This record gives sequence, C-alpha cells and structure tokens, in this order.
Amino acid sequence: MAENSTAELATDAKKYWSDEGWKAGGVLREVDYASQSGGLHPLLKGVKIVDCDTHVTEAPDMFTKRAPAKFKGKVPEVRRVDGVDRWFVGDRNFGSLGGNVIRADNNKLLGRLAFPTIDEGHIGAWDTKARLQSMDDMGVYAQICFQNSGVTQAGSLMALGDNELAVTIIKIYNDTAAERQQESGQRLFTMAHLPLWNQAEMMAEAKRCIDMGLKGFVLPDTPERLGMPSFMDEYWTPFLHLCEESGSPLNFHLNAAIDPNTLTWKGFEFEQTLSVVATMYSIGNAATLGNWIVSGRLDRHPKLKIGLIESGMGWVPFAVEALEHQFDEMLAGKKSLLKRRPWQYFRDHFFVTFWFETVGPKLLLEAIGEDNVLFETDFPHPTSLYPGVQEHIVKVLGAYTPETRKKVLQSNAARLYNLPF
Repeated sequence: MAENSTAELATDAKKYWSDEGWKAGGVLREVDYASQSGGLHPLLKGVKIVDCDTHVTEAPDMFTKRAPAKFKGKVPEVRRVDGVDRWFVGDRNFGSLGGNVIRADNNKLLGRLAFPTIDEGHIGAWDTKARLQSMDDMGVYAQICFQNSGVTQAGSLMALGDNELAVTIIKIYNDTAAERQQESGQRLFTMAHLPLWNQAEMMAEAKRCIDMGLKGFVLPDTPERLGMPSFMDEYWTPFLHLCEESGSPLNFHLNAAIDPNTLTWKGFEFEQTLSVVATMYSIGNAATLGNWIVSGRLDRHPKLKIGLIESGMGWVPFAVEALEHQFDEMLAGKKSLLKRRPWQYFRDHFFVTFWFETVGPKLLLEAIGEDNVLFETDFPHPTSLYPGVQEHIVKVLGAYTPETRKKVLQSNAARLYNLPF
C-alpha cells in the first residue's frame, strides 16, 4: 500500500464524525417523555417490533477491561480533550464516541451530531439496562445494533501496523456484542466486525462470531477504497459462501460508494451541508444495490442475504426500474453474465429500511415488496425517529392488514437475522 494511502487510512476513524457536530449550537427540542413512553400501541398488539438500525456507543472501558495482559495500555481508551471525549490508541486520535442527540433528560438536540461528552447523552446509548427501558417505553421489542464510533474502522486499524493488536480490538468488540446479546435476553443484536484485511483472520473470526450466535456482519461497500480487493475478487468467495451456508446477512450501513460532501455547495453552514449529505447518503444505497445486481455475484451466491441499512425505501422503485432499463440498453451484449432481472435480484436478496418516511411505507410497500421492507429508528443518532415512534408507525402502516404490519415490523427482520422469535 502506498505511503500516502496509509496516511489517509490512519485518519479514517478520526474523520468518522465531523468535529463541527460537537460545537456549541443547535436547538434543543423539549420532549414530553411521559406522553412518549406508553409502550406498544394497541393497534400493534401481538407484534414484537424489531428496530433494524440503532447504534450502541462503545463504553469507555470496553477495551481496557477486556484487554489481554500483553496489550494492556495499547488498546483503545477514552480521553477527554478540550472538553470532548475521544478514542485514542496510543497517541493516535481515533475520533469521537459517535452520534447521540438524545440528552440524559430525554430531550433531543437538533442541528448537531452529539453532545461532547458521554455524560451529557442518554445513558441508554451504552448501558444495556437503560437501553432496554428506553425500548420498552418506545414499544420496541428488539434492536439490530451497529457501531457508533470509528474505533473499529478497518482502515485505521490497518494503519496501526500491528496486525495482532488490530485483530484483538476486533475480537474484543465482538465479544462485547455477544455479552450484550446475552445480557439483554436476546433483544439487542449487534452486527459483528471483521479483520477484513487478512483473509485467514477474517474467516476465523467470522466462524467464531457465528459460533457465538452473532446475527450478521457489517462491511464497507467499496473495500477497494481501503486497499483491499473488490467484491469481484475471489478473495471474498470463501466468506460469501460461509455467509450463505450459515444464513448470516451482510449489512451495508449507510452508503459509502459516494462521498456526498463533494456534492454540496461551497459556503454552506454546517446544518445546510448536513441536511444534503444525510439525504444523499441514503439515496446512495442505490449504488450498492446496483453494484451487487450487475456483478454476477448473486448468481454465484443465490442464498446470500443483504441488508441496506439506514437506507430509506422510497428510492427503490426508481433505482430498480432504472436498472431494468439499463439491462436492456447497456447490458444488451452481456446478458449471458446475469441469470435474472433486477426486480428478481432485489426481491431474492435485498432488504431496505424506513423510519421518517410517509410516502414509501404508505404508498409503495406493495410495489417494493412487503417481504423486503424493515423498520428502524436510528436511535440515538441525528435524524432518529424520536420521539413519536408508535404514532408514526400507526400513521404509515395503520391501513394495512395485521399480517402485513407484523411482516414489516417483525417477521422480515426475524427472517433476515435469524432471530429467536
């Protein structure tokens, strides 16, 4: 790997959350929590709602209390620098603790990414008991959880130049995920991370995670940007076969195939840029969807399941119709490469999520496919569906049959993630 590429990788985690998002400002929305903590709406009786995109903040002692003796003092630790909590690995700044706009008193910060310190944010961001109480209040039975900080970002771990330490950090993260899953009574399911840069280590850790009962893996959608082979490369074939055989889904959490920051106008304030960037990240999932559909990989792995998480759903009909058109216009001479049409690939392999949308879940569910749609809140991130979770679900799904509501809110997620209910 070129020296300048290594330098870029080293800052991967540090840039994971913009420093601008921690600065003073924003608008505090006061939440009448008593009116928002009534649990499951009567219309949804009998449904175990699965929230398919949430984030768990890595607790400050996650790595230090689990580190093997040889890595004491070397694993990630939290230091407060200039009033902001940050992860450090040795003298390397691995960035902030991640997004949390729900304050400790249940009010919500708008126009920013998080509070500067872990103490100011909601304890449910990292404490399992408090998290379960918040879920009960929101009427959510289970959550699929993703990382919050960039401390396990593959690029930054690769740049450490110490493979054993990097792999150890990944293993501690996954061990903690398994502990959390058990402690929660099988209600919090954290997606596993892998040492993607080393095929043997990746396969060994993937098998270990499956044996521990973890329910899926989160991956970068363009690994070549980290100096690793593209998903077109045979490097990935054993892993993809393992995921097929075990029923473990791949999760592409928000899209990274494009950099929306390059699409915004110069001269914008932070809030203006963030509004456009957040929107384009979701729509950018169309690139991930398209890449997999035209790759030929899905014919080689016909049982592979893929979650496009924090994706939204309203863009799906246009994206798949566009691919249908391009199959005829651009792939006319390559039809032998692919055995199915885009809509078939989508319905056979992909799941998308909605949270704030009204048009998508209310009007497009049948067109997209009620077997391919999941619900999420993105708690406790910016743009999260909080407060008003139950109210919104009833608004957008209330006219559907109980069977369809249960499918979208529970059964699809249980099928994708092999949940024990």
